[in-house]
Amino acid sequence: MGNDDYVGGLAKGNDGRPGMEERPPLDDAGDLETGVNWTTPFQDRRKLDDAGDLETGNGDDVVCGDLENATILDYGQNDVVSDQGQNDVVSDISEPDLEVKTSPSPSSPPSSQILQGPEGQEVIPEPNLSVLPSRSTRGKPPKKYEPSLKAKSTYPVANYVSTHRLSKSYESFVHQISSVSIPNKVQDALRDPKWSKAMEEEMEALQKNNTWELIGLPKGKKTVGCKWVYTIKHDADGSVSRYKARLVAKGFTQTYGVDYDETFAPVAKINTIRVLLSLAANLDWPLKQLDVKNAFLHGDLAEEVYMSLPPGYETTNKTDVVCRLKKSLYGLKQSPRAWFGRFTQAMKRFGYKQSNSDHTLFLKHQKGKVTVLIIYVDDMVITGDDREEIRRLQQQLASEFEMKDLGDLRYFLGIEVARGSSSIFLCQRKYVLDLLSETGMLDCRPADTPIEQNHRLAEYPDQVPTDRARYQRLVGKLIYLGHTRPDLAYAVSVVSQFMHNPSEDHMEAVVRILRYLKRAPGKGLMFSKHHYLEVSGYTDADWAGCITDRRSTSGYFTFVGGNLVTWKSKKQKVVARSSAEAEYRGMAHGVCELLWLRNLLRDLGFKPKRAMELFCDNKAAIEISHNPVQHDRTKHVEVDRHFIKEKLDANLIAFPFVPTEEQLADVLTKGVSVKAFHDSLDKLGIRDVYAPT
Repeated sequence: MGNDDYVGGLAKGNDGRPGMEERPPLDDAGDLETGVNWTTPFQDRRKLDDAGDLETGNGDDVVCGDLENATILDYGQNDVVSDQGQNDVVSDISEPDLEVKTSPSPSSPPSSQILQGPEGQEVIPEPNLSVLPSRSTRGKPPKKYEPSLKAKSTYPVANYVSTHRLSKSYESFVHQISSVSIPNKVQDALRDPKWSKAMEEEMEALQKNNTWELIGLPKGKKTVGCKWVYTIKHDADGSVSRYKARLVAKGFTQTYGVDYDETFAPVAKINTIRVLLSLAANLDWPLKQLDVKNAFLHGDLAEEVYMSLPPGYETTNKTDVVCRLKKSLYGLKQSPRAWFGRFTQAMKRFGYKQSNSDHTLFLKHQKGKVTVLIIYVDDMVITGDDREEIRRLQQQLASEFEMKDLGDLRYFLGIEVARGSSSIFLCQRKYVLDLLSETGMLDCRPADTPIEQNHRLAEYPDQVPTDRARYQRLVGKLIYLGHTRPDLAYAVSVVSQFMHNPSEDHMEAVVRILRYLKRAPGKGLMFSKHHYLEVSGYTDADWAGCITDRRSTSGYFTFVGGNLVTWKSKKQKVVARSSAEAEYRGMAHGVCELLWLRNLLRDLGFKPKRAMELFCDNKAAIEISHNPVQHDRTKHVEVDRHFIKEKLDANLIAFPFVPTEEQLADVLTKGVSVKAFHDSLDKLGIRDVYAPT
């Protein structure tokens, strides 16, 4: 597919089980041009230590940022920091009347910092030495300084992120998406010509589409507010395609039965997208991305909805003028349903059918080939082995809607997609760095695992409460990050159990997850070519692991074509009376996921050639699934037992035994040691193409 996005490949496995193959490190399998090392643009945070000392940035140490025009006032006889030129001097200066004059030459050594005394004489102090005041000036208030410092961090983020494995084109793309800024207020956008032009284009599109009409607000009616949302669209090479401003209605102010009724509209499952990426990696399918311009404006609005005037476009003479909406608008509760219904009608006219496993997946089989489209609101991905039909579908969509061809898939729903010669890599590197920057954790000390091995997280009567809103916001961001980071699944599952009443201990657990992210911000999933499309999985359970209610935690990993596609870590709803019962309930959840994958592959035209294998490390649970024995131990799981036995008799699944030390799903049920944790990640296909070494 032309220039590959990163350097690195994976060897084929020497074992029938996914994840058991020997994978060489990325440095050993490079077949593409490499990029160069880079330093993150994020500015580090500087702190004074307990003694008030400041470190200079001189020497060969890594410097992560400059402190521009820093001013430190009222420090008495202690530290003085300067930011004049490129050289750094930190001195304990107690002379009130000494004035710092900086040499105009930026290349001057630190000793060129000139101190002007009260008599006009020049004094050149040594760095870090005290300069005593003269008797005539002693006792006068010190003058204000504007000092300078290049501070260095003990754990700079540049030590954990590098682009030397990326191709030149993908490296440029990564830098482009990392360097953009988006306004937070309408006033800021109106002052920027690029964003004000984007707002004008949005208003023109709304008027051209006859989205509303201006009328006086009828008596007894209320209006729905609106706001501007800004984003930047990128081309396939990472360059800015356009600055996009979108007018969004505040649908949370709508009232059910008054200005909306039906609201449901499906969105693509991330699990389905990962399955398609695994197929694309194994079968060399192309991945094309399309975007619908003003998608929600294509849906007709049946309800009577009034909206206030857009911010920045209010009239001054008529305060009672409002917009009566004729078309659906982003933010309205019924808009997704109206748009998806309109899009589904168009796809059926083109000859496509909806998948029963995912209603946002549209398929077309002809001449032994398949074309696939999956849509997430207004973002589409097209793939398949019928390239001629893919081109035809793109033309049909362009004739029906106003489309934007984004080229090969590179950035989708905040997920970065890099494609090599024989594999595809997914990560959320930018999302992680933005999260660390937002929380002030860019220079934190990294952690080796996301959660302690023998943690005692629970609710206690004497616990110290923490900021609940901040806790919920951080956990929500971590949940979204889990789309490409299965290594976070168990830790995030644990901290999400305390959303209603978090404590300081729970917040510390969230901070530890952030510290773990600092260790490898660019870590993600690698989909490799394994030359087979079999479905398999691992399941495990930790019996009575929760110290609060003694419920068990179960989890599973599932693979398609040797690549990890779905996973889950969840506390069971009932208390298990034995480890076999806990494992058996976990097996039932894993079987359900395998059956869903089987049906999805059948819709895509692939029929499994043999029974799907679900590896388990509990022999008692395996025996119960094959034979109706030990009735006293199975009567609590009768429904699950009959369900699993039925699938076994139909030869749809099999339960091979796997030793505990080879149980990959162990990291989904409990905190494990550093060695066991990273060994499992390596076998799962979790890689870091941004690792500096």
